[in-house]
Amino acid sequence: MSTKNNFVFKALYIMAWIIFVGLCIEAGGLLVNFFFSVFNPSVVKNLYQKLDLSAMYSRSKWAFYGVYSFILVIAVLKAFLFYILIRLLGRLDLSKPFNYYVSRQIAQISYYTFFIGILSLIAIQVAKNLMHFGYDVSALNEFWADGRTFILMAAVIYVIAAIFNRGLEIQNENDLTV
Repeated sequence: MSTKNNFVFKALYIMAWIIFVGLCIEAGGLLVNFFFSVFNPSVVKNLYQKLDLSAMYSRSKWAFYGVYSFILVIAVLKAFLFYILIRLLGRLDLSKPFNYYVSRQIAQISYYTFFIGILSLIAIQVAKNLMHFGYDVSALNEFWADGRTFILMAAVIYVIAAIFNRGLEIQNENDLTV
């Protein structure tokens, strides 16, 4: 492996850690917001991202729990996606990249990315339906605005996973031939 590739992968590994920590902070902040909005709604406007859904909570608890469930699940899945990426980058050996672990991790990344995209699109539709009933959901759009992007990214990553699977098959055939 060349020095340039080694540097690029170390930089990607560090960036993945930074993004992972940021996503964990976001998910933790949203979880704290959730508990405060249920048990002490008066301080919600001073919490993380000033996500105040106390009006929704007072009007309909089911709408509140549904919308906040989407927010929390998407945030946690994004953090978990980068955790899988960190594990992959930590164990990736560029001298022999085609192994079962790498292939399985890349496939897992594509599945989680697709699931995040689908959940985001469902959340967008739920928010649109709540808007028809007079709920103010404009502050929520930033949490699931990138659903289509995640679905497209999942397709690209799935193709890469299929290529890795085929590379693994070819590598195993070559190892048996020699």
